[in-house]
Amino acid sequence: MASSTPEVVLGSVAFSIFWVMAVFPSVPLLPVGRTAGSLLGGTLMVIFQVSTPDQAYASIDLQVLGLLFGTMVVSIYLERADLFKYLGKLLSWRSKGAKDLLCRVCLISAISSALFTNDTSCVVLTEFVLKISRQHDLPPRPFLLALASGANIGSSATPIGNPQNLVIAVQSKISFGVFLLGLFPAMIVGVVVNALILLAMYWRVLSVHKVDQEAAMDVISEEDASSHRFSPAMMSHHSPAQEWTTGLDSSPTSIHSSTIHANGNEVHMASSSPRSNGHKEDDTASAIAIAIATPWNGVSSVEMGTGEGTGREANSSKKRKRTIWKSCVYLVTVGMLVSFLMGLNMSWTAITAAVALIVLDFKDAGRCLEKVSYFLLIFFSGMFITVDGFNRTGIPSKFWDLMEPHSKIDHPSGIAVLAIVILLLSNLASNVPTVLLLGGRVAASAAAISSAEVKKSWLILAWASTVGGNLSLLGSAANLIVCEQARRASGLEYTLSFWGHLMFGVPSTIIVTAIGLTLIR
Repeated sequence: MASSTPEVVLGSVAFSIFWVMAVFPSVPLLPVGRTAGSLLGGTLMVIFQVSTPDQAYASIDLQVLGLLFGTMVVSIYLERADLFKYLGKLLSWRSKGAKDLLCRVCLISAISSALFTNDTSCVVLTEFVLKISRQHDLPPRPFLLALASGANIGSSATPIGNPQNLVIAVQSKISFGVFLLGLFPAMIVGVVVNALILLAMYWRVLSVHKVDQEAAMDVISEEDASSHRFSPAMMSHHSPAQEWTTGLDSSPTSIHSSTIHANGNEVHMASSSPRSNGHKEDDTASAIAIAIATPWNGVSSVEMGTGEGTGREANSSKKRKRTIWKSCVYLVTVGMLVSFLMGLNMSWTAITAAVALIVLDFKDAGRCLEKVSYFLLIFFSGMFITVDGFNRTGIPSKFWDLMEPHSKIDHPSGIAVLAIVILLLSNLASNVPTVLLLGGRVAASAAAISSAEVKKSWLILAWASTVGGNLSLLGSAANLIVCEQARRASGLEYTLSFWGHLMFGVPSTIIVTAIGLTLIR
């Protein structure tokens, strides 16, 4: 049914407002951000009567939102279980130099993004990468580019790697295993080619720096690793020793601090005030203070009587419980991935895994659930309504009618034209709206050729829209996350500029996309 001229105009205005707010969230006239811009676009579609209220609600894909929520919760618990700390340590373990580090960043960011989404990986790993570069006086730019581009390419391999793949997996009903097998070869080759491009561009800069192997292993300390919490984290950064010390200071009995050296480390030992009765109480208080002051690093070999044994037993019990809990988190995550491979409903599988982790934690889940990016869920809801309304204007259909004869995926030239269209739209309208606008049309065009081409068309859309995010700084949320995290952590010296990113993004995106298209099965 053709839309009237007022509907087309008003629908285009609403979509244009959404697009401006999504690409430039801080425009001077209305600096309300992407999430509010998405809601504004969806609301205008209803106010302008392009969509009815019932149509607007029906356009929200609850399966995508459920899958996105579930994977975010699982990622939060994995971060609490120190998975990303271990990934950070892998970046510098037995490093053989700056070029080796660059390749590791590409590989580790790709693997973590395929399993835990590219945005999550970039949020957690950016500061690890900056610490490594700062520790060894390495230029941060190539490593930040490696992190963002590797995360984008790696996320293309699985339905849970990025938001647009979530949409594609739900709409196409392609199983997790088929999705992985179809795009994994392209992803691996793409990561290698991307790393080679980075090495070629920054070979001279990286050649003058040599990473000391022993020092590299100490770049990520325990304290540093525990301070990098999943954004937007609300948890305290105080160590257990600080919390316990605060509690002791508030007690009626004053405790004076002295220092001893145990195993090469300074340990603060408390001695009781003169008002304490008897040496036994003094020794017990001192032993407890030492145990509290070093809960994770062990207790000195100085004999402190029964107090030392009690502190060690409590310490050992806490470590054992935490080890068991971390093992449960990893097992639940593996179970979720296996269930994906078995073809179970991905949305409910992710939600079930999230609920299982909440129950196993045996704590109030509020502090973890408040870290979920509800802004992203709201943004998706508004975007679904806005894009559905824009589809009702008929403009996307007319555009596709012009491009479809030249975008047949049974010819190499058609695949090339389709990839170019996807790359351009992904950078102009963002990748998720591009998938929502083109997905059904590309699949229908492929179905007219043969039913076997339908899955391939969806995989081409997933690959081109994801890798297309590397083209410009605005092409992917992962790029913006790395840029913003680096700016906040280290000042303007580490800021990625739009043109600086474009100089790397254009050749990398074109070459990696082209090679990957030949490997999609």
